[in-house]
Amino acid sequence: MLHTFASNLILAAEGKEEGGEQLLFPETSELIAGVIAFAIIFFFVWRWVLPTLKTTLENRQAAIRSDLEDAETAKTEAEGMREDYRSQLAAARDEANQIVEESRQAGETVKADIIARAEEEADNIKTRAQDELAGERERATAAIRREVVGLSLDVAERVMGDSLDRTAQEALVERYIDELGESED
Repeated sequence: MLHTFASNLILAAEGKEEGGEQLLFPETSELIAGVIAFAIIFFFVWRWVLPTLKTTLENRQAAIRSDLEDAETAKTEAEGMREDYRSQLAAARDEANQIVEESRQAGETVKADIIARAEEEADNIKTRAQDELAGERERATAAIRREVVGLSLDVAERVMGDSLDRTAQEALVERYIDELGESED
């Protein structure tokens, strides 16, 4: 296109020398027809195209503003939801920590109860063992007493050579052993 324009200028310059002023300037009737056609086209563009174009641009701007507002609203809602999520997450963590703490305390309580029951049962076993030991001691003491009484009487019969009244002598030896037991305490 530049080449064509340059060649036309060259031709116009050459034509001016040869009487070609008409190449650069159109005829007056063509000039008036061109101006009238331009005015008509300008009027139609100014009257119908520009308002339609302006309305279209305004609608587009309004749609873009609306989209931006919607995006801002969505962003605000997303921020709110994110904060809610964070607070729920923090609450869940706190609740989990509380459950763990309660479980630990419950475990400590159960442990203390088990230890208390075990100590109580150990005390009961110890008391029963002591009672059994005391009973065995008493039975052993009674058995030894009977043996001592019997042996004492046997020795006394042999020493005396006579038969002694066994019941009276047992009572006598029992009383003597009791007196010995009381004097040792």
